[in-house]
Amino acid sequence: MNKAELQEYLDFKSKQYNTRDFIDSDPIKLPHRFTRKEDIEIVAFLVSTIAWGNRTMIIRSGERILNIMGNDPYNFVVNYESTEHLDFVHRTFNGIDLDFFFRSLKNIYATGGLEKAFSNHSQIDGVKGRIVNFRDQFLATEHEKRSEKHISNPIKNSACKRINMFLRWMVREDKNGVDFGIWKSISTSELHIPLDVHTSRNARELGLIDRKQDDWKALEELMINLQEFDSKDPSKYDFALFGIGAFEK
Repeated sequence: MNKAELQEYLDFKSKQYNTRDFIDSDPIKLPHRFTRKEDIEIVAFLVSTIAWGNRTMIIRSGERILNIMGNDPYNFVVNYESTEHLDFVHRTFNGIDLDFFFRSLKNIYATGGLEKAFSNHSQIDGVKGRIVNFRDQFLATEHEKRSEKHISNPIKNSACKRINMFLRWMVREDKNGVDFGIWKSISTSELHIPLDVHTSRNARELGLIDRKQDDWKALEELMINLQEFDSKDPSKYDFALFGIGAFEK
């Protein structure tokens, strides 16, 4: 395919999968149960944090977190008192990590909330700087070293898949009702797609990435190419690259 044909193909696939039907089988279904901004973003952040592995398993673990919070996320977080043990495990994310996340979210909401925590970095531009700024604030709460691996660091060349997915959910103004678009302080043009096994494999097959590793440098390479197709909403192509890998043979 030449560049024009590739754009036409990706635009078509984005429209095919960026529909409300996508919600039913995706972890984004959990924050869609809520209407208050703070509830949506807390659930979205926690669910995106554990978003690795089988999507059915992710949704099941997300349901357990909702039960722990009594299905009242914001009130639970702002009134949270640390407990000795939270009965939760999802892959390598356990009760120790979840307790830290609850405590850190409580501190973040006491100082302006999640959206504010992703403010511009003083020295690093774009979404990379926003993630670094957020990570510094999130890790300011006392925690065990083991928990740091659950907040990826683009400075160490992580592709930050789960944080980028969370940001797409919060920022992207989606006329089809999948992404929420409730954060107005970040431009959709800044968003980077969550680089996972499906998106990276398909991006390489389509000639959108040359780099072999699934890291931040590969993600930047991909976004430069996708921004040529749509500079205002490049993250919409996540639906295409993910969909053709997850739903098509």
